[in-house]
Amino acid sequence: MTQQVLTILGSTGSIGRSTLAVVDRHRDRFQLFALTANSDADQLLLQCRQWRPRYAVLRQSERAGWMERALRDEGLDTELLLGDEGLQFVASDAAVDTVMAAIVGAAGLRPTLAAVSAGKKVLLANKEALVMAGELFMSAVQKSGALLLPIDSEHNAIFQCLPATHTAAAGELAQDRKLRRILLTGSGGPFRQLPLAEFSQVTPEQACLHPNWSMGKKISVDSATMMNKGLELIEACWLFGCEPRLVEIVVHPQSIIHSMVEYCDGSVLAQMGQPDMRTPIAHALAWPDRIESGVESLNWAELSALTFEAPDYQRFSALRCARTAAESGGSAPVILNASNEIAVSSFLSGRISFDRIAAVVDSCLSQMDCGAPAMLEEVESIDLRARALAEQLCGETFAV
Repeated sequence: MTQQVLTILGSTGSIGRSTLAVVDRHRDRFQLFALTANSDADQLLLQCRQWRPRYAVLRQSERAGWMERALRDEGLDTELLLGDEGLQFVASDAAVDTVMAAIVGAAGLRPTLAAVSAGKKVLLANKEALVMAGELFMSAVQKSGALLLPIDSEHNAIFQCLPATHTAAAGELAQDRKLRRILLTGSGGPFRQLPLAEFSQVTPEQACLHPNWSMGKKISVDSATMMNKGLELIEACWLFGCEPRLVEIVVHPQSIIHSMVEYCDGSVLAQMGQPDMRTPIAHALAWPDRIESGVESLNWAELSALTFEAPDYQRFSALRCARTAAESGGSAPVILNASNEIAVSSFLSGRISFDRIAAVVDSCLSQMDCGAPAMLEEVESIDLRARALAEQLCGETFAV
């Protein structure tokens, strides 16, 4: 069996660690080329000890000297690279077959795009790449012939429900596959039934306690505001080539059905399973084959009732912002993502209250021009301006 040579962008995060857990069960199938982290040198060193990749990359260089000495002192052959250039190199090197794109936020855009442009098999867990630069990103996929496979549990579920002839998420028109609609499910997070009057009192610790999934802080807060579902709506439009009106969000508190596809004849196909990211990761790593993921089977005899409801756009105003941005197009999704990253960071650091996150995003969308960016540099310029405005708004909120 020929081994897949694998780079994991964001190996110290929750998706990266889950990827390594799946790979650990199938060491005969995978060879680690590179592991990367933003700044967690301690965890990256532990992973290098276990996996001995050819390269390790630290995006932030503050502890680069320490890690270089540690690698040398322990006799590890792993070479340390730094910064965005290092990330782009390990994502696009000719020796690499597959790239797990699991860097959170806008920081993952350039290395993920580098992997796509190099024609790799790209396992996309960084939804922000498509939210920020969907048209540029999908154009690069089609030009390079890259194989793009979604890792978000919802998009992976949609992909599994599509016809077998749909070989990759390459932006084909949904209408050509006779789809009536895509049903994007979400749990509703920890505050689905919390009185609105109490939203201002929500603490970061409470927002990070998702009822079903184990995730990093940023995505946990996004799930609590349902912004995560809004970003996934935009991502789905690019992945599956459909207009926002064809993507319906359904609140499903149990997180057993990960998403559904409804066809023109009324048939609805659903992908179900435990709320465990190892399932979509294993699916994409082995595609079109299947491998064991380590996830337990559903116990149908003990499974509780599966319930569904429409999202409350008053409660989850971040979701309303996201749908507006999806329908507006242009630079609106860039502004949405950038301002949300700043607002979430400000909430986690105690600068703003939970109920102000969506308000900051809404203000940025209303104050900034939403013309369509034609180049990646324009996307990054809009991203920086949106961040600056969001920082200003968060500061003003804190001052009040």
